[in-house]
Amino acid sequence: MKIDKIVQNNIEVAHVITDKVIICDVESAVDLMMTVKYETGIKNIAISKDSITDRFFILSSGLAGEILQKFVNYQFRIAIYGDYTKYTSKPLKDFIYESNNGHTVFFTDDLTMAVDKLTSNI
Repeated sequence: MKIDKIVQNNIEVAHVITDKVIICDVESAVDLMMTVKYETGIKNIAISKDSITDRFFILSSGLAGEILQKFVNYQFRIAIYGDYTKYTSKPLKDFIYESNNGHTVFFTDDLTMAVDKLTSNI
């Protein structure tokens, strides 16, 4: 895993780069937050959806809610970027829509959009 620091609008974003799934449960999500905070001091995280278990995107599993609640509790913000076209679930599409209208969790098509959301919605 590599963490790149991106600065835009005087706001720092930690871009987490990995070629494997690193968020597979609540504990691994908290570990990631603490690692990013310890290594960079940044509480804005951009990460590829490919780095998150597919179970996260099955809302009935409850995993997304549990993980994202930890981000809220620890006052982190996250933008998850990637191609969501393979998901046909209306509840997931509604969840993504509602999240994107908030200030803590975002789902975007690419890294540029992820950074834009994290640096302009404060």
